[in-house]
Amino acid sequence: MKVEDFKYSLPDSAIAQVAIEPRHDSRLLDTRDMSDHRFLELPALLRPGDLVVVNETRVRAARLAGRRLDTGGSVELLLLEARPDGLWEALARPSRRLRPGIEIEIEGITARIVEGPGKGMVLVDLEAPDVEAAIDHAGNVPLPPYFHGALDDPDRYQTIFARSTGSAAAPTAGLHFTPEVMAGLRLKEIQIASVDLHVGIDTFRPIAAEEVEDHVMHSEWCSIPESTTAAIADARARGGRVVAVGTTVVRTLESFADGAGTVRAGEHLTDLFLSSGAQFRVVDALVTNFHVPASTLVVLVAAFMGERWREAYQTALERGYRFLSFGDAMLAER
Repeated sequence: MKVEDFKYSLPDSAIAQVAIEPRHDSRLLDTRDMSDHRFLELPALLRPGDLVVVNETRVRAARLAGRRLDTGGSVELLLLEARPDGLWEALARPSRRLRPGIEIEIEGITARIVEGPGKGMVLVDLEAPDVEAAIDHAGNVPLPPYFHGALDDPDRYQTIFARSTGSAAAPTAGLHFTPEVMAGLRLKEIQIASVDLHVGIDTFRPIAAEEVEDHVMHSEWCSIPESTTAAIADARARGGRVVAVGTTVVRTLESFADGAGTVRAGEHLTDLFLSSGAQFRVVDALVTNFHVPASTLVVLVAAFMGERWREAYQTALERGYRFLSFGDAMLAER
């Protein structure tokens, strides 16, 4: 399929530049009948016995500003993922004149270019007594490039489920959840389970190919605990549905699915790209934000709900829904 088929017209005025408070006051479009709701009403739109699965990843303070030791020039690194060998994949800006061996001084950290640049990406070795602590001290949370507003509290870009530091961007569908929403789910006898996927470069990188099938996904680390596989099996036994909160949860669950529709526990790297014709073996319903045109996220949503995605997006635009990371959400069924 052509990437062009997943484009839509997104005016700048529709991109959310303010983070709504309280979070659950964001809007929620139920795409089953195109009805309008507040996110606080999510429990009423689900069924007793359903299982809601969230991503517990925490966004790393991964945007690091430094200076080259050889020229004094400014360099910004956006850390994407720590590799098993201890090196870090990062986006660098500017990257054109960077070469292996160049060192960049960041507050409390020395970053040495090991490989690259290639398409703006580099491989770096970070030297510090405690690298994660130094990143947390020197770095800033990387807000989306299309968000030009300001956050009084950087934790506004973390979900209430955030536990495991490792992502370069937030799993934004989870940003709408509050203790009040959680209380509503418990009253409805809807269980909560978690997975962990470290959100990486494909959140920032557009599809460069003309054909969807030619796009190669960047690998991301993900894991599912035994407690979540047990919760999925229990929900299935009770006739409940698996409701994924965000595309990252969909990719994680489907990456660990077997042929019987059950899910195994474990951890691995996934490069699963869910596009037209994909088999969804685990996820029955999806809570997600409205995404960048012609992105891998729109392709996934279209694969999940079919051509109805166009009606949902057009309806949301016509009714003044707010798009992208700090925008509103929708509920869709497979």
